Amino acid sequence: MLKQRILTALILLPLMIGMLFGANNNLWAAFSGLIALLALWEYARIVHFSSIQNALYLLLSAAGGCYLYFSYHQTALPLWIQITVLLFWLIIVPVWLKFKWTIRPNLFGILIGWLLMIPFWQALISLRADITAATTLLSIMALVWIADIAAYFVGRAVGKRKLAPTISPNKSWEGAIGAVICVAIYTIVLQQQGWLPITLPWWQTLCLAVILTAVSICGDLLESWLKRAGGVKDSSQLLPGHGGVFDRVDSLIAVLSVYAALLACFSKVIS
Repeated sequence: MLKQRILTALILLPLMIGMLFGANNNLWAAFSGLIALLALWEYARIVHFSSIQNALYLLLSAAGGCYLYFSYHQTALPLWIQITVLLFWLIIVPVWLKFKWTIRPNLFGILIGWLLMIPFWQALISLRADITAATTLLSIMALVWIADIAAYFVGRAVGKRKLAPTISPNKSWEGAIGAVICVAIYTIVLQQQGWLPITLPWWQTLCLAVILTAVSICGDLLESWLKRAGGVKDSSQLLPGHGGVFDRVDSLIAVLSVYAALLACFSKVIS
């Protein structure tokens, strides 16, 4: 298992970095769109879409994505969708996790899949509008990894109070607090280095760190709950030793979607 994890990482990491810093805009849009489509395919499997339903779902999603991209090239999602994204991740998902709602392969399930993946794809494109913005996108992605690592090690060291015992028994409140502290320090460094696309007072930067850390945890917990409710351990076996694409990007989906939506709303307010 460890060898598989290392081998997969050695293949995927250079590919991701190469595409992030070397691909032109259209190639990056196609690459990030493939990531979103693979995660959407796994989501549909988790909620038990039939093979035919899943194939049609992916075909419709891919066709719609191509139409939107080439018709409204790199244009941000409408403001009402950005506000919906914020409401979804900041209010609906925490309530969802509390009451443990389930999803069925129906219209609601289709819409939730799109609400997860379309803003994620758009965020990957808009936050990397050109190669020069690749560092900024990578720095936001690193925030998720820092939160995950901090939560893991702090939780192992001092974690006692379970965060969501019936969804993810290994997560603790102490780990979550450790993640917030580490991300807050990291975000202030980003601000000082000018790697955030907006300039904020230090207290607003700290608020942003808390929001993004909480959203990162919610993204992880939501996917964990979907898998638990669907009776599966991993979203797929596409990435040997790592599970599926959805397993790898669950927190990124939440954080990048919310970050892009906050930027869009902030830009609208100051314009």
